[in-house]
Amino acid sequence: QVQLAESGGGSVQPGGSLRLSCATSGFTFHYYVIAWFRQAPGKGRERVSCINNEDGSTYYADSVKGRFTVSRDNAKKTVYLQMDNLKPEDTAVYYCGADALFDPEPPSCHYHEMSHWGEGTLVTVSS
Repeated sequence: QVQLAESGGGSVQPGGSLRLSCATSGFTFHYYVIAWFRQAPGKGRERVSCINNEDGSTYYADSVKGRFTVSRDNAKKTVYLQMDNLKPEDTAVYYCGADALFDPEPPSCHYHEMSHWGEGTLVTVSS
């Protein structure tokens, strides 16, 4: 059974940092794409970043490029989202999702639609 569990959300002032974790189980971590999405109040779900666990390639939305970094720990089967220089507009519930790699794999992990989701973790950026 595929399970994803986000953690690390909280409240932070503008300019601050948080690191989100997505702990996974129930599937072969190496052969999956893990993505981070967010949903702000009253808005649709936005893809923030993703990582191909097989080759380590990554994708970032323009809104977070240069501020967020996605990484993985294969031994812990966990994906992280390091968020620096946070802005009030980053306030949202952050979700991680998982989808199996394709054969052949498209040029970027952002082509994947997620098959599995976590419950989300709230990030609030406010002074």
